[in-house]
Amino acid sequence: MADTEDQVSEQAAGQENKSAPKFIIQRVYVKDSSFEAPNTPDVFKTEYKPNIQFNMNTKTNSFQENFHEVILTLTVEVKSSDDKVFFIVEVQQAGIFNIEGLDGDRLTEVLHITCPNVLYPYAREAVDNLATKGSFPPLMLAPVNFESAFVQAREQQAKQLKETAS
Repeated sequence: MADTEDQVSEQAAGQENKSAPKFIIQRVYVKDSSFEAPNTPDVFKTEYKPNIQFNMNTKTNSFQENFHEVILTLTVEVKSSDDKVFFIVEVQQAGIFNIEGLDGDRLTEVLHITCPNVLYPYAREAVDNLATKGSFPPLMLAPVNFESAFVQAREQQAKQLKETAS
């Protein structure tokens, strides 16, 4: 009798695990990167007091059932106080994620919050490495709250929809 109870418990546990959400990082990689220092060598004569413009974008692609590629693009333009470009760095940090058991809004949140949280430290390091290899001081980008950015983007989209509907 004990064997039968154990088998029933194992079957129930197996069914619970099948319906439980799954999030597995399959791969993290640099999809594209570029570094441009258009005003060298003259820019090295300029005092380095950087004015930093930072842009970030996330793109997702579903390419197989339950597999998603997420691409986090960071673009950093560093200029002098007189608006001369020191350098421009762009990094597309990507990852492949196996995500199961999530649909609709919950899947969208994971793709735009959780996945970029995984990718950002890698992208930030790539940007810093490119800057230092270009003979510039380290560029330590601040952490990003992807949840807040996602909520703001959703609110902005809703506002734009209301304005176009009016």
